[in-house]
Amino acid sequence: MDAQTAGRAARSLDLLHSIGYFVPEVESRFVDIGLEPGRMTYFAGRSASMGAVGSGVVASTFYNFNPEVIEAVIPRAWSLADPKSVVEARVAGVGEAYTRILGEDVTSSPEMAEAAQLVAIAVDGIPGPEGRPLYAGHADLEWPEAPHLVFWHGLTLLREYRGDGHIAALQTAGLSGREALVTHTATGIGFATKFARTRRGWSQEQWDVTCGDLRDRELLDSNGALTQDGIELREVVEDLTDELALQPWSNLGAEGVGRLLELAQPWRDTVLAAGVFPDGIFGPRHGSSR
Repeated sequence: MDAQTAGRAARSLDLLHSIGYFVPEVESRFVDIGLEPGRMTYFAGRSASMGAVGSGVVASTFYNFNPEVIEAVIPRAWSLADPKSVVEARVAGVGEAYTRILGEDVTSSPEMAEAAQLVAIAVDGIPGPEGRPLYAGHADLEWPEAPHLVFWHGLTLLREYRGDGHIAALQTAGLSGREALVTHTATGIGFATKFARTRRGWSQEQWDVTCGDLRDRELLDSNGALTQDGIELREVVEDLTDELALQPWSNLGAEGVGRLLELAQPWRDTVLAAGVFPDGIFGPRHGSSR
């Protein structure tokens, strides 16, 4: 199992983790326990595994969000709902969404149970939590029992483990959170520019300043596209990210990864067809690995 193949697998499966940030069931569960709809539910929902942390911890571990939008809701969220309740609400909402979108015949199927087992084998290959704070928080949680939630929880662990390593790669490359967001958007494989900027809470002026800084470093051209140096730097980041996240996929092995992708592809297609993700949020090359 080589690092780039593992990276492609991780990115393909990530969509089945990410639905938790967009489906109404999760938002509704959060509001029911007292959180305010909108950004609060995202920041509290994803960080609750680390406990009642402050805005600085969230900004650090999430990396490319404007700290000001985090400070507006964290730590106030913890006065409205305790982290344990937030974690439970998130899992319950994801379970409801999986059942609605995929159908109970899928969530309770032998194929889902097999996929859950394969993901758990991959997770078992993660060497430890050192330097991986978001992964460490999620790894301290108890595994759910239902197969579709085992599947989702395992994907979440793999996603946060990879994400923590990605931040290390970005820092190695000398890219701040905002610079990382701008350059990734410029590749066309992530979020569309407007969605990336507004979702992460940056003003147009702040975005333009960062673009200017990246032009000064000769990483962006005058049209906002990556220069050759910019393309090569992003390649370095992605290569290092893949290497830092390889071990769990090696534990599963090429045959296991292939079988997991075979099982999950129809579910991924169903999620996309269900319109879980808003129109226009992805760049023109979304789906490409590089």
